[in-house]
Amino acid sequence: MNAIALLKQQHREVEALFERFEKLGAGARKTRTSLCQQISDQLAIHDEIEEKIFYPATKDARTEELLLEAVEEHLAGKRIIADIVEQEPDGEELDAKMKVLKEQVLHHVEEEESELFPKVEKALDDDLLDRLGSQMEDLMKQLEAQGDARLDVPNQTDAPARI
Repeated sequence: MNAIALLKQQHREVEALFERFEKLGAGARKTRTSLCQQISDQLAIHDEIEEKIFYPATKDARTEELLLEAVEEHLAGKRIIADIVEQEPDGEELDAKMKVLKEQVLHHVEEEESELFPKVEKALDDDLLDRLGSQMEDLMKQLEAQGDARLDVPNQTDAPARI
């Protein structure tokens, strides 16, 4: 799969999970916890494949500023996920953290899809984007097989990823 298509697919999936989370009432504690974990796992995996494969492969003079901002945005999201993982908030505190996380993710997605991806599509040919997509899918499968990707996030909150 094309790298950008894969990332956009992941964006839509996590947006749908956020919507499901927001529709649940306070009485659906187990489902809310499960969705929170799914969102956190998916974001941890998404960030890792971007930071290890996509961003380094697409870094050039036209994208560097956007990529530096993107890893800062990842760091902010990771810090919220780390809070959730380490403190296991419930009720209103969890709602607040998830709302802020969603806002940050939506902002990040908008910038990637409207600014970064068009630049990358102009700079890289389809074959390279397909190869990157394959590498990203392989890493994604490895991370999913390991399970609970969110549990690694607290160890990634000191500084933004290097690209």
